[in-house]
Amino acid sequence: MTGREEGTVETAPEIAADAPGGELEPRAAALASFDGNGGAVDQPPPEGSRPRRRGMRIALIVACAVVVAVAAAGAASGVFGGGDDKTEATAPSGPPATAKVKRTTLTSSQTVDGQLGYGDTAAVQAPGASGSAQSGGSAQGGGGSGSGIVTWMPSDGDTITRGKPVYKVNQQSVPLLYGSVPLYRTLKPGTTGSDVKMLEKNLRALGYRGFTVDDTYDYGTAAAVEKWQDKLGRSGTGEVRVGDALVGSGARRVAKAELAVGDTLAGDVLTWTGTDRVISVDLPVQYADLAKKGGATTVTLPDNTTVTALVTDVGTPTSSNASSGSSSAGGSGGSSGSGSANATVPVELKVKDAAKIGAYQAASVSVEFASETRANVLAVPISALFALPGGGYAVEVVTGAKTEYRDVKLGTFGNGMVEISGTGITAGTVVGVPK
Repeated sequence: MTGREEGTVETAPEIAADAPGGELEPRAAALASFDGNGGAVDQPPPEGSRPRRRGMRIALIVACAVVVAVAAAGAASGVFGGGDDKTEATAPSGPPATAKVKRTTLTSSQTVDGQLGYGDTAAVQAPGASGSAQSGGSAQGGGGSGSGIVTWMPSDGDTITRGKPVYKVNQQSVPLLYGSVPLYRTLKPGTTGSDVKMLEKNLRALGYRGFTVDDTYDYGTAAAVEKWQDKLGRSGTGEVRVGDALVGSGARRVAKAELAVGDTLAGDVLTWTGTDRVISVDLPVQYADLAKKGGATTVTLPDNTTVTALVTDVGTPTSSNASSGSSSAGGSGGSSGSGSANATVPVELKVKDAAKIGAYQAASVSVEFASETRANVLAVPISALFALPGGGYAVEVVTGAKTEYRDVKLGTFGNGMVEISGTGITAGTVVGVPK
């Protein structure tokens, strides 16, 4: 069929009445079934006509009707986001999981980084090196005259106890004594003072007798000293000179040997620490009130196990910016805030059950300081909170098949939970939480 110009009406082709097959009536009926506007006109099929084309047309009409019906149903139910504004969306099936409001005790806390180790190191100096007193006041140099050749040194990590040699010089042992007063003068009969009492306490602990433990160095003390010197391989003078022994607060652990066998005894001989593993924390000054001597903390080790540690020492605030804070122009003190913001308080803690630390000798840990404890409060998991657009929080309360959001006020946070209060919030109230 050839194309037609716009505005022309296509007419049915002329077909001979005697055309073979008698096609005139069916074709005329087919053309007559359409009106001039593209619409269908219902007409009964003529006798003998084939129903195939009409059956296909009916099937298409039914399919379109189904699509329209489905689309209408979807719009009414809100599936496609359209429809009348007054149409309510299908109600949600409820939260993915639930939890109950419970009455409990909450403890809020502050967690900071700490370092597990053996505490601060102190240097043991040879006699006469910058005076005899040691760094930290924990020890005094040995070796008498401050000269000689080192003939024995301990290894790093060794533990030295009372009466055992810290090192040897010219083949003479320089032993460790326990105490807080260093040997700063020669002790001999007639000397009195706290350093005498310290020496006598050590002699008694080492098994020597024949004297009274007091602050007077008498001939009984001198006789015990001679026996002690003989055991050390020294000449029995009955007198104790500066450098004949080292004084420490207790057993010591060698951190690092600074001299080797054959070196001249001079300068730093070694550095040492205590023998107990401790945890050191630089606590920001704003949390200083959380660290109280004897207070308990929770320490998390690298393997995520936790142990309890007690605060054994709290130092004084220090700041790396303290010096720069005082140099502001005009002396207005405008820079003092920077120093205070970075100020920290050194805190030392000791684990109650050291066996629970395991084999860790040095490790980074986290220390949790308790700041506030609230007893008998209503609490839910923190994940149950919903932030409201205008500010504040709510929880999704589940009652049977219904859910509703109720405003709540927050209190203390702790242990992954939060204290809440509000209308209709009681122990046992069911709230929605994520899975």
